[in-house]
Amino acid sequence: MLEKYIEKKLVAEVKKMEGIAAKFVSPGLDGMPDRIVLLPHGKMAFIELKAPGKKPRPLQIRRIRQLQKLGFTCYVIDDVKQIGGVLGEIQSS
Repeated sequence: MLEKYIEKKLVAEVKKMEGIAAKFVSPGLDGMPDRIVLLPHGKMAFIELKAPGKKPRPLQIRRIRQLQKLGFTCYVIDDVKQIGGVLGEIQSS
């Protein structure tokens, strides 16, 4: 299974929840997560997507930790089975 498939599934599930899964591109700031998920009632999180079994690169891990220190919620998803649980956590936060 490719990362693109997981990403498409995430976008579709967020859309079902009437949210937005915006592709996040930040020139000059490497290692930022792939998507910002915005759900109703002001719920949001950064999500890094990976192919099954793949792990974030060291720079991505540092960037995720930096965002978490700033108070943002971040997730790494490498399996479509994780999507429902992650979105549930974001929604209930």
